[in-house]
Amino acid sequence: MALILSSYIFSEAGFDNIAFAQQSVGFREYIDQFDGYSLKYPQNWIQVRGAGADIFFRDPFVLDENVSVELSSPSSSNYKSVEDLGPPEEAAEKVLKQYLTEFMSTRIGVRRESNIISTSSRVADDGKLYYQVEVNIKSYANNNELAVMPGERVVRLEWNRRYLSVLGVENNRLYELRLQTPENVFVQEENDLRQVMDSFRVNKVTV
Repeated sequence: MALILSSYIFSEAGFDNIAFAQQSVGFREYIDQFDGYSLKYPQNWIQVRGAGADIFFRDPFVLDENVSVELSSPSSSNYKSVEDLGPPEEAAEKVLKQYLTEFMSTRIGVRRESNIISTSSRVADDGKLYYQVEVNIKSYANNNELAVMPGERVVRLEWNRRYLSVLGVENNRLYELRLQTPENVFVQEENDLRQVMDSFRVNKVTV
């Protein structure tokens, strides 16, 4: 599970405070016939290579907003259904745990707050079962990490993000689409982001 749920999360420093959502500009479709999945993404988003995921697109204006796909190794996984992860609620706990593991920080005074917003399952038009998970994570940090007196350390919110995951299984592999967006941008772009989630499909690979 750790393999599929580990990926590069862009911009740990936090651009939430300067994020400005763009109007919907339509979608492009990305099809990976070799690995067996497809998705739609906003057509003004750009591909980032070397980001650690199988595919990674980000908003060129809101640098903290991106979509990526992770998939388990074909040699070390033998998934038959997304239900192998348990019910959606159990899968959500695993997703959130992995996010928090990725965000572990060695900085003094950093604190993360998280909660699972929603979990669901659906059968898409391809007849396959998918899980959807939404979580919120907030990061807080002291403005003066080396201060001796508690009064000199003021806690501030670094970033506040929504993470949306879609999980599916095909070719004995677990696939995960990951969307990351600042909460203030999510409010403005929710419809577009949900279209990205709903577009994700896993496909049989023919050898």
